[in-house]
Amino acid sequence: MPEVAKTLMLINPNSSESATAAMVALAGQVAGGGVQVQGLTNTGVPALLTTPAEIRAATAGVLELGTAAAAKGSAALMIAAFSDPGLAELRQRVKVPVVGIAESAYLAAAREGRRFAIATITPDAELLAFFKHKAITLGLEQQFCGTRVTTGDPTELVMSSDKLDHALSEAVCQAVVKDGADAVIIGGGPLTGSALRLQPHFDIPLVVPVLAATRAAVMAINKESF
Repeated sequence: MPEVAKTLMLINPNSSESATAAMVALAGQVAGGGVQVQGLTNTGVPALLTTPAEIRAATAGVLELGTAAAAKGSAALMIAAFSDPGLAELRQRVKVPVVGIAESAYLAAAREGRRFAIATITPDAELLAFFKHKAITLGLEQQFCGTRVTTGDPTELVMSSDKLDHALSEAVCQAVVKDGADAVIIGGGPLTGSALRLQPHFDIPLVVPVLAATRAAVMAINKESF
């Protein structure tokens, strides 16, 4: 009798169904045959979370969706927004592994002692402070060399792949040349496509948070199976 695939539930904290579908498709490419990736989309929040206030407003929905998914048998949960909203709280509420795409990306970027930076499109000062605090809480402060933010309105950038790619490419270059980064995290689930398109143009790793979190989740699922 064939083994039933375990479910990795990807929770998109914003309200963009298209972003959820794109992230689920990408995660499914690396999850492996024993894990099925499914997606849930938060509702009643913006399609792009750009401020701490929006992120805080999304947290309640993430907790509700995650708790319900775990109760229905999901083997692991992924919070697919770069601010990891509700990560600590959800870990306290459920017994299955919970990964956040930011935390997973930091750990992946910092492997082998690499210095790493973040390239993102959200200029909010409080959010940038959160990125630094995340590095500190993970014990990676000495390897973290800052965040480079694109120029231009974030909402407009995500509507044009050409503009987004150009803006992120400039931010990555600044992180490498000016900050000395050995790896750059492309910070945000909606930026995944751009990260994949840009990687061939750079010699350093561009860490895709959704992929890093998928690999972490699959490892946790396989560990739980033994």
